[in-house]
Amino acid sequence: MGMTIAEKIIARAAGKDSVRAGDIETVRLDQLLSNDGTTHLTIGMYNKLKNPRIADVNRLVWVIDHNIPADSPKTAGSQKLMRDFAREHGIKFYEGEGVCHQIMMENHVCPGELIFGADSHTCAYGALGAFGTGVGCTDYLYAMVTGTSWLLVPETLRFNLSGRLSEGVTARDLILTIIGRIGANGANYKAMEFVGEGMKTLSMADRISICNLCVEAGAKTALMEVDEIALDYLHEHGREPKACFVSDPDAVFAAEYDIDLNEIVPIVAKPHFVDNVVPAAESLGVKIDEAFLGSCNNGRIEDLRVGAQIVKGRRVADNVRFIVVPASRSVYKQAMEEGLLDIYMKAGAIVMNPNCSVCWGACQGVIGEGEVLISTGTRNFKGRAGHKDSFVYLASAATVAASAVAGEITTADRLL
Repeated sequence: MGMTIAEKIIARAAGKDSVRAGDIETVRLDQLLSNDGTTHLTIGMYNKLKNPRIADVNRLVWVIDHNIPADSPKTAGSQKLMRDFAREHGIKFYEGEGVCHQIMMENHVCPGELIFGADSHTCAYGALGAFGTGVGCTDYLYAMVTGTSWLLVPETLRFNLSGRLSEGVTARDLILTIIGRIGANGANYKAMEFVGEGMKTLSMADRISICNLCVEAGAKTALMEVDEIALDYLHEHGREPKACFVSDPDAVFAAEYDIDLNEIVPIVAKPHFVDNVVPAAESLGVKIDEAFLGSCNNGRIEDLRVGAQIVKGRRVADNVRFIVVPASRSVYKQAMEEGLLDIYMKAGAIVMNPNCSVCWGACQGVIGEGEVLISTGTRNFKGRAGHKDSFVYLASAATVAASAVAGEITTADRLL
């Protein structure tokens, strides 16, 4: 019996010829990511160990991205702890460089790797054929100290993509459609694998956006076959793959879904659940107080180009705050060189430094009681972006930018 991509990566990490869904395997981790959301907790536990040690410091990547610059003395203290520990132990460390997942994709992730990240959207790495999964700081500590962990081999849901997204429709609309179709628990502890001719029409930015949000359907990880587009991206960033896997013809899948990209339309996820999706056309006219374009899901240069094209020569609506946050320093610099940041600022947007920002909801751009946010962030749970009685709608960069100008939820085709 053949294996899926997920099974092949776990088999490689376990040093075995084969594994099967439902097996529990001891695995060796290729990389371990942590950010300022929980690293101070990991350090606190590490310092209480009888014989503290780091198995392989070269496998660790630490990033300050959630609250940067620090927003309080408490935050400053936890970040100092992280900064000092990284310096003392020689851990690869980024501060002010951007969102952790964008940094990992730009600088570290390689096909075939098994990566733990102390952040739920680590599944984004599947866009490069790597098994990325989020863990808590206790599991992270064990892996950091031993270099190993255990995994229950997940079943796989396969999504066969055909066709091409229509003009004005994005990969973000695609993954929100899929989450709405299978539900927020539809992929619980499963791998979501994407294949098909439709994949060839999707850029790396599209693929990262798709894999990144799979955790919102409960997925353990997301995976894509490594093709020329992925390899070109990897080579542009100076890396070579560890291993490029595809699922065997006789691999067993828990379920398969056929998705025609031609049928996808602009989508909005309404409060307060990511699977509460409707066509954006059904939410037209909802008044907004704030719009956010950024995050590890939609803060890449391609997203900033889309938004800038829409707001160019226009003004952000009165009484709307439009916050634009590039996902990394390199994206910021490129957007600056292309004149995109000027376009946003002339339109009345607020351009922020690369960080998690509004998506994290604990620092920049929080919204107040009764306020409405339309966002390219990852989640719209109650209170996610501020007051517990506020409202978050999720949409694509195009829909967010158009809504910022209109002052209400609208789509780019209607605005233009």
